[in-house]
Amino acid sequence: MQREQVLDYALNLLEQKGFTLVSLEMLADGLATPLAELEQFWPDREALLLDCLRYHGEQIDGWRSQLLLDATLDPQQKLLARYHVLDEQVRQQRYPGCLFVAACSFYPAVDHPIHQLAERQKQASYAYTRALLDQLETDDPTMVAQQMELILEGCLSKLLVKHQLQDVAVARRLAEDILRLALCRKNGALA
Repeated sequence: MQREQVLDYALNLLEQKGFTLVSLEMLADGLATPLAELEQFWPDREALLLDCLRYHGEQIDGWRSQLLLDATLDPQQKLLARYHVLDEQVRQQRYPGCLFVAACSFYPAVDHPIHQLAERQKQASYAYTRALLDQLETDDPTMVAQQMELILEGCLSKLLVKHQLQDVAVARRLAEDILRLALCRKNGALA
């Protein structure tokens, strides 16, 4: 079995059951793989969680990079594309990004490697948003990026608990409204 297959299965379990319930034993049972075989790569649950989050972060980073290079989309579409992807994933009972929010809560010590990894992912999301807002030359891109990231993180937090698809649509609408207001301010419409 390939590492990516194991990590994909583990991510799915983490998204469905949360950090507290997923164990190496549960993973071994679900994959019909001897526990000892998994322990060769992940000696304990924390090593598995760290590798899962690292792998998940790489997936998200790759998606963001592809999106930035997509010449068919303008910066505004690139900013809102995350909600389209989130909608598709939630429809498949997947909750990408939610695990980073959970990781910061589950591992609150800022020097813990899992917390640091989750924090880096949040910073990468902010940098993505800020770069696109700079391209749009929005009024006060730092504040607008903070607002948009707060909406996204709130959506992810709520998805973590409620798993309701409608929250993605609400968050997207809020992000659209904030972006529209920022562009209006840029053009002097709200002066």
